[in-house]
Amino acid sequence: MARQSIKLPPPPGGAVDVLVIAGEHSGDQHAALVVRELLADHPDWRVTAVGGPSLQRAGSQLLYDLTGASVVGLVEVLRHYGLFKALFEGLLDWVDRFRPKVVVLVDYPGFNLRFATALARRGLSRKGGGKVLVYQYVSPQIWAWKAKRRFKMAQILDEIGVIFPFEIECYADTDLPVHFVGHPFARPDYRNPLDYDPDGPFLFLPGSRQQAIGRIFPVMLQAMMQYQREGGNRKCICLYPEEGIQVLISGLISRSGLNPGLIEMRPVEAGARVCGVLTSSGTMSLNCALAGIPGAVVYRAHPLTALIGRRLINIEWLGIANLILGREQYPEYLQSRANPTLLAEKLVEFESDTGQREQFQKAAAELLANLSTESSDSVAKRITQQLND
Repeated sequence: MARQSIKLPPPPGGAVDVLVIAGEHSGDQHAALVVRELLADHPDWRVTAVGGPSLQRAGSQLLYDLTGASVVGLVEVLRHYGLFKALFEGLLDWVDRFRPKVVVLVDYPGFNLRFATALARRGLSRKGGGKVLVYQYVSPQIWAWKAKRRFKMAQILDEIGVIFPFEIECYADTDLPVHFVGHPFARPDYRNPLDYDPDGPFLFLPGSRQQAIGRIFPVMLQAMMQYQREGGNRKCICLYPEEGIQVLISGLISRSGLNPGLIEMRPVEAGARVCGVLTSSGTMSLNCALAGIPGAVVYRAHPLTALIGRRLINIEWLGIANLILGREQYPEYLQSRANPTLLAEKLVEFESDTGQREQFQKAAAELLANLSTESSDSVAKRITQQLND
């Protein structure tokens, strides 16, 4: 079998200040906010990215769309090993050739922490004796599993900006500089695309990863069909992050037998006003919580991934809002519990609005307070300060 190779384009003029690496849609969106602020403060800086369309729209030169290959779970990663290896090696050579002042690693620890290690071993990063600053934005979930990674991270990273305040304590026994930079959804300039409307349709958010959508979305559609058979008459909206996901979702709807006129597809940025939501456990679930929308978390992993996860992951809840609040504000329907009957019951509950709106609104205010910080502690400000030190 021929070895895969990926040749990345050079930066305009052959020079670059910032390289951003974001491997998922959520990381792409978070990183775009950082790039906009960096370029507003430093309009002469040259920014390149391995990420997605949000980073490109923010003003980055997109070297490679990594969000198009976003996968999760052991089985899925193994299937794409050749692609990731080729990109990894090509990107390492690119950094060696063009020497950005800073590499910003956004989440995606399976790729990004290995890349930081490689930068140090090649003598490119500051921790390896070179000049490239390596800044990690968004902590891996060391509070859930593989906690010992924090000691290796202290050896390969110059600083980490965390988006949940409780994460600072996770690194207390290391010498890695850690700062709470606030969650991007809590920024004053952030516009939440979601809102609550007691008379609105339902919202389905099956996620941004193709493999996960293939397991989650059919169950949501079956729940919608059962809800209708039992006399329900509301429609639903499904938000998708990019065109490739739209194609996948359209195919799943066509094969489901659900009347396509009962479900409207929209891009995420179009937003929605809804009475309740069935959402995967990803970033958009936090948007729902901050909007005070009643809902439930729905997730199905590959059986092997779920089996391994139960042995390795030590957290009480999967939903982000539940973790921050320390309680199950959003009921979680995982693996076999993610079935059409139980989810159809939730749809009826959203429709009837049994007084739960007020408790979700209070939870939204609590979340916002927990996720906010001063603008002087932003990622862009921290990176600038590090470069000036």
